[in-house]
Amino acid sequence: MPPPPSEHPERAARSSGLGRRSFIGLLGAAALGAHATAARALEPPARGGRDAAASGQAFLGTYGNGIISCAYDTATGALTRRSGYAAVTNPSFLAAAPGGKVLYALDNGGRQGAVRAFTIGANGALAALGAARSTGGANVTHLSVHPGGRHLLSANYGAGSVAAHALNADGSVGARTGLVQHTGSGPDPSRQEGPHAHQIITDPRGAHVFAVDLGTDKVYTYRLDAQSGALRPVSEVRSVPGAGPRHMVFHPTAPYAYVANELNSTVTVYSHNPATGALTRGDSRPTVPGGSGPTVRNYPSEVTVSADGRFLYLSNRGHESVARFAVTDGGAALRLLDTVPSGGSWPRHLSLSPAGNLLFTANQYGNTVGVFTVNRDSGALTASGPPFATSSLGCVLPV
Repeated sequence: MPPPPSEHPERAARSSGLGRRSFIGLLGAAALGAHATAARALEPPARGGRDAAASGQAFLGTYGNGIISCAYDTATGALTRRSGYAAVTNPSFLAAAPGGKVLYALDNGGRQGAVRAFTIGANGALAALGAARSTGGANVTHLSVHPGGRHLLSANYGAGSVAAHALNADGSVGARTGLVQHTGSGPDPSRQEGPHAHQIITDPRGAHVFAVDLGTDKVYTYRLDAQSGALRPVSEVRSVPGAGPRHMVFHPTAPYAYVANELNSTVTVYSHNPATGALTRGDSRPTVPGGSGPTVRNYPSEVTVSADGRFLYLSNRGHESVARFAVTDGGAALRLLDTVPSGGSWPRHLSLSPAGNLLFTANQYGNTVGVFTVNRDSGALTASGPPFATSSLGCVLPV
């Protein structure tokens, strides 16, 4: 269980003068030294003679140990470490280019954040592709590839800004083409003293770009100029005051989006106008069940939706669980079905495999990847073997 709010480790870091991301990076590096030997011992051995079709590729973005490349069994999710790329600082979020031949990562080694590209070679080996490019703000925390494949989008948590970069024909990151600074604050003086852009994504049609800002309690809509690469403001919508919106996901077919709120432990439904990009806030639901035992301070982090749009999954830090929601009323409502233990401490990120039959959790403080099989009919999660022991994690990306 994490410390109570007054002793929350990220808050302690801020009061001591360390930046949020710097603290996490130090934590990851320290944990790495303590756990490296155990992690190697616990990693499952490579299985000889597996059909190549039964093996997928996954990348782990870590704090203190670069990017780790793994194979995973497409039936059970069992992970096997293949290689690593250490020469990148706290690549806590990763994204793959359309086609899966280039990997993009954050790099927080300088005063400003940066984004980098890597070619994906045989057995997941990574090679640097072009130079790192500044995002124009401190503590870059998220990135995504625009569906057109010509631009990379990023969010600077520390600076409260969002950026766009051109992508070259070979997939390398080109010049920064857009930078927008958010302004404002929220009612929580320790977490919302100013803007903190936490995520930037594109809607399913590729028409609009959306930035989720924890510090200002807003989700911003932009239009990406396909020629210049500039981000043009379109509209914005407020969350419940003090909710601290963190990450959002769109329903795959219905005009709705779902936002995980870090500071009040809820998930909110927003209706989406695909033509204008406007979002309208709907109902919010708690992300943990009531009456389930002693109250713990909980911080939702990642949220994702099944490909058929019937189930939503959300990671709970503090409650240390993955919540499963039924998506009802054509996408307009959510109903909490259950939670399962996340397979480690502080599940910062979760993701579904491309086939949708597996779910992985990246447990930042537990230094593990939790692996679950997904029941296609009920959406229920079942732990598939012991968690995979590794480094302090920011994300897990199966491709």
